[in-house]
Amino acid sequence: MQLPRWWEPGDPCAWTGQGRGTRRMSPATTGTFLLTVYTIFSKVHSDRNVYPSAGVLFVHVLEREYFKGEFPPYPKPGEISNDPITFNTNLMGYPDRPGWLRYIQRTPYSDGVLYGSPTAENVGKPTIIEITAYNRRTFETARHNLIINIMSAEDFPLPYQAEFFIKNMNVEEMLASEVLGDFLGAVKNVWQPERLNAINITSALDRGGRVPLPINDMKEGVYVMVGADVPFSSCLREVENPQNQLRCSQEMEPVITCDKKFRTQFYIDWCKISLVDKTKQVSTYQEVIRGEGILPDGGEYKPPSDSLKSRDYYTDFLITLAVPSAVALVLFLILAYIMCCRREGVIQLVHHSAIQKSTKELRDMSKNREIAWPLSTLPVFHPVTGELIRPLHADSYESTNMPLMQTQQ
Repeated sequence: MQLPRWWEPGDPCAWTGQGRGTRRMSPATTGTFLLTVYTIFSKVHSDRNVYPSAGVLFVHVLEREYFKGEFPPYPKPGEISNDPITFNTNLMGYPDRPGWLRYIQRTPYSDGVLYGSPTAENVGKPTIIEITAYNRRTFETARHNLIINIMSAEDFPLPYQAEFFIKNMNVEEMLASEVLGDFLGAVKNVWQPERLNAINITSALDRGGRVPLPINDMKEGVYVMVGADVPFSSCLREVENPQNQLRCSQEMEPVITCDKKFRTQFYIDWCKISLVDKTKQVSTYQEVIRGEGILPDGGEYKPPSDSLKSRDYYTDFLITLAVPSAVALVLFLILAYIMCCRREGVIQLVHHSAIQKSTKELRDMSKNREIAWPLSTLPVFHPVTGELIRPLHADSYESTNMPLMQTQQ
């Protein structure tokens, strides 16, 4: 880095350190010189100024090598340090970044990337981004400032904008300068514009996409918006054909003649391409016509009368409470009559009590009955000899357990 020359050859305080007549600087001057050099180096090392244009993609890489000098080396001399370093970025005085600025870092061993598309509202307002680097080995931090000075771009915004969805790329891969340059070169061959700029890059995950499975090195996909100053080419217009629209509705790939110019490196989903023509969009902004600030004459103002009659709400209060209470009381009485006076269970209990009473009477009667024994239990004559045969159980005629029919001998 070349320092600014702040002394002249004829200055008596100048010194060269060679030749005869060398003049040495005084201690005060030497201290001032060292302080100035330290201030310049520390200021350059801590702050960076960038000058992006509004409406044009801004990419700033946070290199790990740049921050390694802020942390102590490994204990062994000569060993190459490869500390895991992560970054935290925020707008000075706020916990997060501006809305147009995004940040991504895939692993602690890869560089971080700040990217986004500045808006016209931020033109002329310096944006200071605080960058804090964390060393995950030593737990030390280093803070630097990135000063973003947004400039006004010519012909902003570009009237013709096309957004492509690239399936086989991640956002950090697409932000690489050589990859983005190859993509813009392919678009330029298809579109043939005089001016072509990358407007914005968005990860598919920010659009509601799913995280891909770690199979066959699948990518999450990225949306790339570019703008040009000439109308869309016939190749890009082929997406709007009815045949291609039908194929897209059936989840089939449309037939695009210029797809082979992208296929070698970029796999584009032509069904998700978006073509926006700013020249045909009707502006909804209505210019405000400022008048003299005097309202039109609407007649004389008549305030309400002071003698307003007071309204009695007692009747309304009673009606509001009495009517629902009366209805509820009638319903309660009907329900009480049905549950207490018309229950089928009462009749069933009466029948059950009658059955119990009859059963008890029968049992009492069976204990005290005195009836004649059946004829089969009385003495009979033998049909052959005529002899009198006594019954089998003639000893106890009063027993109630004797069977009615005797067993034949």
